[in-house]
Amino acid sequence: MVAQNPVYDSIAKEYRDSKLLGFRDAIEAETLRQIQGDLSGASVIDLACGEGHYTRRLKRAGAASVRGIDISPEMIKLACDHEAADPIGCSYEVADVGDCVIDQTVDVVVAMYLLNYAQTGEQLQSFVDAAFAMLAAGGRFIGFNDNPHSDPSAHGSMAAYGFERIGDPQRAEGSPILYRMTTPDGAEFEFNNYYLSEATYRSAFARAGFVDFAWQGPMLAEAAQANPHWEHFMTHAPMIGFSATRPQG
Repeated sequence: MVAQNPVYDSIAKEYRDSKLLGFRDAIEAETLRQIQGDLSGASVIDLACGEGHYTRRLKRAGAASVRGIDISPEMIKLACDHEAADPIGCSYEVADVGDCVIDQTVDVVVAMYLLNYAQTGEQLQSFVDAAFAMLAAGGRFIGFNDNPHSDPSAHGSMAAYGFERIGDPQRAEGSPILYRMTTPDGAEFEFNNYYLSEATYRSAFARAGFVDFAWQGPMLAEAAQANPHWEHFMTHAPMIGFSATRPQG
């Protein structure tokens, strides 16, 4: 869950290693796979790309070009190191989403855990507006996000999945949600997401000009569906996908 915040420089390697936690593939990646559809020949920008985990997956899914953008220099260094060791044609740059300049619009903008770093409706609006400006007519904005419908004070422990999600039961707009994660090799790290209401999200997408904004999933990979391990996660859904479209014309 890569934020627009340089604190990620200090936890970049731990965050990268957390991509090995089981929910990343079984739920997170599966939800993105189903939302993204056929990317053959598409141009893609991956906002808050972190160390490039999904940037590379998007390229391998058939995208013609994928550009990863993140505010953390250390995250981008890890992404560039991976590309140098295993070149597949991804490009990366350090930039704040709100300040990013593009010379050509793209077919798809992806944001895996970007929007949940907005602490105010105005900051959320700036993220959504930036994504809208990057898209060609008919282009899609998709991603994965902290679930505003799921109250962290009510869903119990998520330790079985490698993290805890802790929030104030009296949450208000901008209330922090602490994620405390444990990588498969036992390293612990933490960071904050922020709560904004369903109404704030819908308003931001509508004001930007998007149509058909919708929460999606989360989806569980078919191979995991018979495993009761995932029942608690899917019942309380701490994270969720989303999609929206820039209108034609």
